[in-house]
Amino acid sequence: MNITRIVAAFAMLGASATAASATTFTNGGFETGNFSGWTQGAGFRGNTANSALTTAMLLPGGSLYDASLLGHSAVVNASYVDPNLGASLCGAVYSLNFSARVEDTTNGGYASVISQTVANYTDANIFFAWKAVLENGGHTADQSAEMLIELTDNTTNQVIVRRQFNAGASGVGVDTRFTNNGSGFFYTPQWQIEQLSLTPTQIGHTFTLSVLGADCEPTGHTGYVFLDGFGAVTPPVTNAVPEPASLLALAAGLGGLGLLRRKRA
Repeated sequence: MNITRIVAAFAMLGASATAASATTFTNGGFETGNFSGWTQGAGFRGNTANSALTTAMLLPGGSLYDASLLGHSAVVNASYVDPNLGASLCGAVYSLNFSARVEDTTNGGYASVISQTVANYTDANIFFAWKAVLENGGHTADQSAEMLIELTDNTTNQVIVRRQFNAGASGVGVDTRFTNNGSGFFYTPQWQIEQLSLTPTQIGHTFTLSVLGADCEPTGHTGYVFLDGFGAVTPPVTNAVPEPASLLALAAGLGGLGLLRRKRA
């Protein structure tokens, strides 16, 4: 082998090593049944307005962080029934068996966060799905139960996805993806799908996803968020019920297969 081929071979090995070192999401679908791979935060948010509340304040080292409150968030399974909305929530798991619920389902003026950072991310897409439940107490937008989801490109220090909603008076802090149950709760019955296609210049960057769920600042109303499927591709929806038209198409397809088999026989 001449020197040119030797250099080329080492270059290929170096490229392979670089690709292998790329970080992927850890437990993005929560299928281990716990928060492995995620950093958790929690604290009392009373007296802190939504305009001043940040995820960093609730994470370890933050001004509101209280480790004794970490149990407010939980990984839930497909049989989970929401105590405030029941079947109206239409399922708390997007795909497979588990999802995360950020903050608990009662009031008290608390807030919780989960966060994960991935470095040297080389996949072309970032996917996640969320649901939220925000109780309306007639407060201003700055005082109400709220949710905040941020996907940040740490390499460029830019927030590339931001979803912030609150249960302000008369629902002024939500949009059409939320439903009002008539008893003070605004919620998303359908999973909200976020899929970001990275540009070539973003490949290899470091990204952080943070999800915050918070009770209202006067402490009497609850807010919480469900997260599932944080990863590189859209996962299959294993807990979805097929539309009637889909069932008819499936039946027709199976009938066609049966007819074909009879003809071959």
